[in-house]
Amino acid sequence: MTFLRTWEYLGWYNHCQLTRGRSVDLHNQMNQSPRFSDLEAKDLAILDGLRREALTYFLHEYNPRNGLIADKTQPGSPSSIAVIGMGLSVYIVAVERLMLSRVDAVDRILTLLRFFRSSPQGTEPDATGYKGFYYHFLDMQSGHRAWECELSTVDTAIFLAGVLTVASYFNGDSKEETQIRELADILYRRVDWQWALNGGTTLCHGWTPESGFLPYRWDTGYSEALILYVLALGSPTFPIDPRGYKDWIATFEWKKIYDTEYLYAGPLFVHQMSHLWLDLRRIEDDFNRRVGTDYFENSRRATYVHRQYARKNPLGYAHYHEYNWGFTASDGPGPAVIEVNGIRRVFYDYVGRGVPLGPDDGTISPWSVVASLPFAPQIVMDTVRHAIDRLVSRGHSPYKFDASFNPSYPANVENPNGWVSPWIFGLNQGPIVLMIENFQSELIWKNVRKCPYIVAGLRNAGFRNGWLQE
Repeated sequence: MTFLRTWEYLGWYNHCQLTRGRSVDLHNQMNQSPRFSDLEAKDLAILDGLRREALTYFLHEYNPRNGLIADKTQPGSPSSIAVIGMGLSVYIVAVERLMLSRVDAVDRILTLLRFFRSSPQGTEPDATGYKGFYYHFLDMQSGHRAWECELSTVDTAIFLAGVLTVASYFNGDSKEETQIRELADILYRRVDWQWALNGGTTLCHGWTPESGFLPYRWDTGYSEALILYVLALGSPTFPIDPRGYKDWIATFEWKKIYDTEYLYAGPLFVHQMSHLWLDLRRIEDDFNRRVGTDYFENSRRATYVHRQYARKNPLGYAHYHEYNWGFTASDGPGPAVIEVNGIRRVFYDYVGRGVPLGPDDGTISPWSVVASLPFAPQIVMDTVRHAIDRLVSRGHSPYKFDASFNPSYPANVENPNGWVSPWIFGLNQGPIVLMIENFQSELIWKNVRKCPYIVAGLRNAGFRNGWLQE
C-alpha cells in the first residue's frame, strides 16, 4: 500500500460540511482511546508502514563522515542540531525494527558523538558551539556554524535528549558501547546551564558571538522548554536553581475552549516535543497539582481541541474537517497577501501555526496528527485511516507525508491541495517515528526513565508520583 503524500480533498468534504456543527462530547471520546494492542491488523500495518517511511529520512539524509543529519531535503540544507537529537533516538527504533543493525547504529552514533566531542567550542563566529551549547544550524560538511544563526538552548536540549537516550539504550560491555556512554556523559556534563541564565532565574533563548545573549527568555507561557528545564535542573556540573522553573510555570495559561479546560499553547508541536522523550503520564509538578491533571492528559485535550477547531473552521478555509487537521510549526506558502474568493487572506512562510487563537492561514501539517498518536489514538487513527481509504496519493515526496499543504492558497488550480511544501523536514519525520514507537512499545520512554540525570531533573522541578515514585 502506498502511503499518502497529502490529504487530498474528494467528495468527503461535502459530508463534513453538513456535520461540522454537531455537538461533541470530547471527554467521552477521550476515554475511549484504544491501546496499541487493541488496533486491528490493518491499522497496525498502516502505522508500521508510516514509521518505516519516516525512518528512512534519517538513514539517507546524513553525512557518513561526521554523522550530521540534514535539516531538510532541500539541496544545500545545513544540519539541524535538534534533528540530530531526534535522529539519535530514531536509530534505536531502527535497531528494534530491524532496519539498522546494532553494529551499524553504534558506528553511526560514535561517528557523531566523536565529532561533537572534538568540534570547536569557543567564541569564534565559525565554531560548532560554546559553553557546551551548539548552534541551531551547522554546515553539513565542516560542522561549523551556518547562516550566522544563534547558539540555541532549546535545540541543544533536544540534541542532548537524543544523546542521553542512546546512552541508556546501548548498555553493553563492548568497547564501542562503553564509549557511547562515556561520550554522552562528557557532552552533557560540559553544558554550562548557569551561563545561559545570563544573570536571571530563567534560561535565555540563545546567544551569538556578534551581539551576546538574545533578548528573549523561556519565561512566559507553556512551550517546548519543558525538556530544556529538566536537563538544566538535572545537571551534575552546572545545575540551575529550581526557582527559575517555578517562575516559568507560574505564567502558564489555563483556558476553557470548546468546553475543554487545558493548559493552552497554540501549535500542536508544543504539546508533543518534550513528550518524545519524557514519560509525563501520572507524574505531577506544582502546576499539575494545582489544576488536577498531568501534562500527558493536557496534550490529549489539546489534540481534541485541534480537531474540534477544524470541524468548526471559523475562518472558512478550504478542506478543514474532522479528518483533515494538524496545526503546528510548519512550512507555508507565504509571505503573501492574496484575495481568495473575495476574501483578503494573509499567508505565512515557516511559522508556529496554532489554534484557536492563531496564526492560521489554511496550512495543514499531516505529520503533526500522527505525532499525537499516544495522546489520542482514536481520532488520530480515524484521520489516518480516512486518508488511506478516501484519498489518493500524488506527488514527489520520497517519504510519503508532505511537511504541509494549503488548499486555500491558489498555487496550482489543477491541484486540489493548492500549495504543497517542496521539502521534507527532519523535525517532522522524527516525531512520527518516535511517537508511533512510544505508543507501541514505550521504547524511548523506557530508556529515558533509566537516565539518572533526567530523573534528577524531573525531581528537582518538583515532579512526584507515578513511575518517579516507583
